[in-house]
Amino acid sequence: MPNAEKVERVAALKERIEGSHALLLTEYRGLTVSEITELRRSLHQDDTSFSVIKNTLMQRAAADAGITELAEFLAGPSAVAFVRGDPVAAAKKIKAAAKLYPALVLKGAYMDGAVLDAGGANALAELESREVMLSKIAGLLKGEMSRAAASFVALQSKFLSLLEAYKAKLPAAEEPVAAAVPTVEEAPAADAPEAEAEAEAEAEASEVEAEAPAAESEAESDAPEGDEQEKE
Repeated sequence: MPNAEKVERVAALKERIEGSHALLLTEYRGLTVSEITELRRSLHQDDTSFSVIKNTLMQRAAADAGITELAEFLAGPSAVAFVRGDPVAAAKKIKAAAKLYPALVLKGAYMDGAVLDAGGANALAELESREVMLSKIAGLLKGEMSRAAASFVALQSKFLSLLEAYKAKLPAAEEPVAAAVPTVEEAPAADAPEAEAEAEAEAEASEVEAEAPAAESEAESDAPEGDEQEKE
């Protein structure tokens, strides 16, 4: 194989490794082409591609991607599942296929920056899938919300009961006193200042009239004396 072609294949494998959520490493010794094709089709439903890869190319691509711990799993006829979906679901598919095709062996895995041996990779298949876990979490959240709603209703009912008990202990409220509305007879009282002012004005006018005749009589009494002085 030309050196340039190897470089291109290593670069392509490196991109696939970096674009995967997990890697599942298997040994397919003894599997037929049709069996491998069927497994590949099954894994494709979980957004996983299954490829038979030369060990040296996979080791070099993994090293270029910063993963050097995979070398021990790349011995013998190897096939790698590049998982872009749920790693648990893909591991379950491979383990189920291993029951049908005993020649298929799950040797190890790489996920979340950690390398898993054969035991860890098979234990991964025993976990619950992402869909099941999300369903359980949703059920738990729904149960918690139902309990919280029930607690809120009970608390509200208790508060209303306490409020009613407190209200029952309060003295009866007195009826509001009707606002005093002035009657027709009382209305003139509001004009008392004006009546007083008119009375005062009339009194002053009477005093002026009483003083006027007195002033005239004084003037008449003073007038003859003046005349007599002129005659003298």
